[in-house]
Amino acid sequence: MFAVIRSGGKQYRLPRMNVLTVERLDGDVGATLKLEDVLLLGGDKPKTGAPLIAGAVVHAEIVEHGRGEKVVAFKKKRRKNTHRKRGHRQHYTKLKITAIDGGGKEAA
Repeated sequence: MFAVIRSGGKQYRLPRMNVLTVERLDGDVGATLKLEDVLLLGGDKPKTGAPLIAGAVVHAEIVEHGRGEKVVAFKKKRRKNTHRKRGHRQHYTKLKITAIDGGGKEAA
């Protein structure tokens, strides 16, 4: 059983008991979250939404918050002695998927 969810403008395929890195979400480490933007439930009988599946929820636990690797944007104009260097580190949240609820009954 797996689910496809939407979080932070991206889509993620989530098998159960998987650890996943997503965009920063609010909450303390150890807290549980309900991810309700479920687009697809897969397995023996796949279920798709239009665009979301009503009542489907993915339960997750926050493992850690952090910042990713530095991304350097370096711009240079040749022969002009002009350059610009900017760095950015994206915030992220690591989630552990604990359960996938398919709308009414617990899916194993």
